Amino acid sequence: MKCRAVLAYRGEVTLRRRCALLGMSRSAFYAWCRRPPSRRAQANTRLVQEMDRIHREVDRSYGSPRMRDELVARGVDCSKNRVARLMRQHGIWAKQARRYRPTTDSGHADLVAPNLLARQFTVAAPNRVWASDVTYVWTREGWLYLAVILDLFSRRVVGWQLAPRLTRPLVLEALQVALRTRHPRPGWLHHSDRGSQYASRDYQAVLEQAGARCSMSRKGNCWDNAVVESFFHSLKTERIRR
Repeated sequence: MKCRAVLAYRGEVTLRRRCALLGMSRSAFYAWCRRPPSRRAQANTRLVQEMDRIHREVDRSYGSPRMRDELVARGVDCSKNRVARLMRQHGIWAKQARRYRPTTDSGHADLVAPNLLARQFTVAAPNRVWASDVTYVWTREGWLYLAVILDLFSRRVVGWQLAPRLTRPLVLEALQVALRTRHPRPGWLHHSDRGSQYASRDYQAVLEQAGARCSMSRKGNCWDNAVVESFFHSLKTERIRR
């Protein structure tokens, strides 16, 4: 630690003065400078090089938890605290999300369905539970609204639609795309927020015709639809906000 302190103030105070203030001889400092890096330091250097490689491969989308998981998957033994410390020291930062802005208009007179999903996001088979939501994204055409439907079994987008305005046809088309490609059996569950587009008679009629049970998040509770919120977060942070 003393030798590192001597190096830290190089150019501000003479070497003799720095060594005297820290209670060490110049010969000890020179010996430390000639000493090869420790095995720990060499291992850290290799680890940082591997993290930097992964950082470029995933387009700067991994924070320390996912970085550590990726390293372990590649056969690199390391702790989460060590990964976080080295990433911080070497300026390896994940992309940061922007401030959240709600797109849900729940001030309507249409009927609101109960929260049947109840945050049971693990599903045993495909086409049993779908979750839907709307967000806005920046494109070369300007700001557009994006409606998606995810199958909670695979977390795959099974239906989506873009439009310049947040309207009922936007979410209806996303739903119809999913129904045309997946054909779920009667009794499947559709979950969304309680926005006016999802609570509208047109949307509810399509769900009823498709044999769906309707579930809606509680008012102001984005965690009830956390899977789609997480998808939007990853989409914007990793692929849109460059």
